[in-house]
Amino acid sequence: MAVVVLNASEVEQLLDMPGCMAAMEEALIGLARGEAYLPLRPVVKPPGEPTFFGLMPTFRGGARPLYSLKTIVVAPENAARGLDPHQGTVTLYDGVDGHVVAVMNATPITAIRTAAVSGVATRALSREDSQVLAIVGAGHQAHPHIAAMLEARQFEQIKIAARSMESAERLAAEWPLAVAVDTVEEALRDADVVCTVTSSAEPVVLGEWLKPGAHVNAVGACLPTVRELDGDAIARATLFVDRRESCEHEAGDYLLAVEDGVIGADHIRAELGEVLAGEVPGRTSEEEITVFESLGLAVEDLAAAEYIERRARESGAGTTIEF
Repeated sequence: MAVVVLNASEVEQLLDMPGCMAAMEEALIGLARGEAYLPLRPVVKPPGEPTFFGLMPTFRGGARPLYSLKTIVVAPENAARGLDPHQGTVTLYDGVDGHVVAVMNATPITAIRTAAVSGVATRALSREDSQVLAIVGAGHQAHPHIAAMLEARQFEQIKIAARSMESAERLAAEWPLAVAVDTVEEALRDADVVCTVTSSAEPVVLGEWLKPGAHVNAVGACLPTVRELDGDAIARATLFVDRRESCEHEAGDYLLAVEDGVIGADHIRAELGEVLAGEVPGRTSEEEITVFESLGLAVEDLAAAEYIERRARESGAGTTIEF
């Protein structure tokens, strides 16, 4: 069987933001309609080690059945090394006879599809007249998130707050609309849309800083013991998730707010796919604060990898081997 193998550069060139956002919307609607099988991801966390290893398998039926497996090592200290914290591969398998279809670098897939899902959420949940964007964090997720936000809405200003002013200024220099600010509070006070893309274990966003009608994409916290938003921010907001089961097992923003007693376990309004499919309403008023809790799903990796594989075969990109 001919297998397409793609390195990080090739993946990044093939996974354009508009195409990825369209693929993510389709994947999330399919998930809401029961077209994919998605178990919780097992995580291997060696005692005392700063890294952990995650497996993200899924199956999607339909006209072209596919299995997908992302294997990924999360190394938080990679930021200091100038590397993305997410390292691994995505493998596609034919869903009928099981042969390997493609193997590709997962690092750009994780960065771009995560931002693309935030873009889809922003388009679905934020106010259409949103003008000010706040980005909290200046690491590897920040750049693709700005690209996705500009695809979703026509912002007039981008405010960037990060742990160091130097990194915030460096990121801001890449975008004509962007400016680095001293504090997260300064970035959030008049922001219509907020993206939190940090590695912080403690809240960086307080509910009192969010203005009425704001939309927040909470991206950085993906473990049950860490959070980027305080309990007040979650309590004040209508909460949307990529998947209920994942949020109830993995999302510290949600779980710690429940533990603090500021919200009930029923605080989740809907999955994003349910909103996109028209099954559940999204924003219901101009003053409503909305939060999208993004954990990242294997169905998103499958959809991104399938899109990349199709474009690679059409263009002749990558390396084709007999496997």
